[in-house]
Amino acid sequence: MPTAELGDIRVQYRVAGSGPAVVFVHGLAEDHRSWRALQDEFTGFTTYAVDLRGHGGTTAGRPDGSLAQLRDDLLAFLAEVAGPAACVGFSLGGTIVLAAAAQRPDLVRGVVPIGTSSVVGRAAVDFFEERAQQVHEGETESAAETLRADTAGMVTAPGVDVEALVAYRLECIGDGTGYANAAMAMAGLREEPLSPLLPKVISPAVVVGGSKDAFCPRKAAEILLDGLPEASYREVPGAGHLMRADAPDAFGEAVREALTDVGVR
Repeated sequence: MPTAELGDIRVQYRVAGSGPAVVFVHGLAEDHRSWRALQDEFTGFTTYAVDLRGHGGTTAGRPDGSLAQLRDDLLAFLAEVAGPAACVGFSLGGTIVLAAAAQRPDLVRGVVPIGTSSVVGRAAVDFFEERAQQVHEGETESAAETLRADTAGMVTAPGVDVEALVAYRLECIGDGTGYANAAMAMAGLREEPLSPLLPKVISPAVVVGGSKDAFCPRKAAEILLDGLPEASYREVPGAGHLMRADAPDAFGEAVREALTDVGVR
């Protein structure tokens, strides 16, 4: 696996295929492996799947619990490794991609936020702060049980192996430093929502949502669609928040069509 020294962190990523550049950014408690199926399928693109700060094989560095820091990590990766690219982000990754596009439209050529919110309510703040607190207070077993419950709530298809997903997600977060950091970045979307910055995203965008996503419902997508200057919507039928697990074929098709819609061919 290649790595790149970017600021205070060493970033691990997987690269595959050849053609126009596409960067995949995973969600909370995931890593580059969540995109492996799409990377193996999308051989006509040069795809980069990057591990976020403190997730997978990327070091935590000096985390400050802000979306701005995670945004700047992605911008550094684009500037020094991938070059200008279309960016696809799931959940947490979607907020990072949108923030990066608002800051540097020259580096983010198209945007595909998946299961993404630009603002969170009080209940969501409590949700994210509780998970960060469990890590900070060393409550390893409680954090694992919370992640297990969260994961079960993110899928709707009866055949999904939830325990395998939980084991994978626990492996991705390691000692939990990056997980807690990213959770606090998401909690910060209440006091500093991303919504006011959406008009600065001048790149074409396609918002993707799951029809049964209880964590990021259609209302969140509508906020993005209202704020983004050039955006459309694609839905993954019957899928909860973890769309790639619930409906992998439909999810892959939605992402491929979204990339075509934002001009990546």
